[in-house]
Amino acid sequence: MPKKTQDLKPDTVLKNYWNNNEQFADLFNAVLFDGEQVISPDELEDADTEESSILEHREYAESIKASRDSIKICKKSLTHGVEFVMLGMESQEHIHYAMPMRVMGYDYGTYKKQYDSNAKKYQTKDGMTDDEYLSRMKQTDRFTPVITVVVYYGDNPWDGATTLHGMLNIPDKMKPFINDYKMLLVEARQNNLLFHNMTNIAFFDMLKVVLYKSITKDEAREKVIDYALEHNVDKTVVMTVAGATNRKIDYNALSKKGDVTMCTLFDEIEKEGVLKGKAEGKTEGIIEGIQALIESLQEMEIPYTKTQNQLMVKFSLSEDTAQEYMDKFWK
Repeated sequence: MPKKTQDLKPDTVLKNYWNNNEQFADLFNAVLFDGEQVISPDELEDADTEESSILEHREYAESIKASRDSIKICKKSLTHGVEFVMLGMESQEHIHYAMPMRVMGYDYGTYKKQYDSNAKKYQTKDGMTDDEYLSRMKQTDRFTPVITVVVYYGDNPWDGATTLHGMLNIPDKMKPFINDYKMLLVEARQNNLLFHNMTNIAFFDMLKVVLYKSITKDEAREKVIDYALEHNVDKTVVMTVAGATNRKIDYNALSKKGDVTMCTLFDEIEKEGVLKGKAEGKTEGIIEGIQALIESLQEMEIPYTKTQNQLMVKFSLSEDTAQEYMDKFWK
């Protein structure tokens, strides 16, 4: 059976989208500072996104790992000394009612890694007090703070808790004594965030259209295409909208003005790969398609990094696998 014309995985397209420092900084400025340009894209660098940590307590150890229905992008501010983490909910049909607790776990994991790394410096008691050596931490040591934002791409209103207290059955008199933990939630379907980045503006405008339940899915697709044409939106952004919301969008409709675009080229190359796959075997055909895409984009003088990103999106490849194909076919 031929491969579907659109098979965009949310984790791939969303990571590709939010790895852009301009878009990432704009999101956090909108969420944290009402659009004021406090965080500069130039001051951000990628941080470790490994979520696993070990929570030790007497005779047991519990492994905390990120589940597959979230993607995580982490950037570190060189100026403000803060780690900004964006968690994107991949599950378009379900709300995670334990999300405040999970955010607490993600943040704890980040602090635990910092503590463990810091503690390695103190193998002996030299220069430390008894309390510091016991803590494996000097009184003056400080860790990098973490701010986490959850972006929810579902079409149902979020009706879950946004605080740890919201998950607990607490008598009113006990609330002052029970620690709370809040999460920062962005609903793609409806928000009043002030963006400055034009790509983010288009991205969230189209998400609101796609996730608007008062119109049919066909009407929403048409409106997205019309919006993209009217505002000259890059097709990779439309692809991200489609992947994040698990919608089918005809990218060829974006080429009706007559321009030969990359996405049209992607579709043609993919079809060619599928046809070859029928005759030569599926794997060989896909590899032929990947090679043709790389060579064609190189001839069009598309940058190396952008070509690799498109490989990841179009063929649902990991970054390492895409890099291997780039090394093999980029001349």
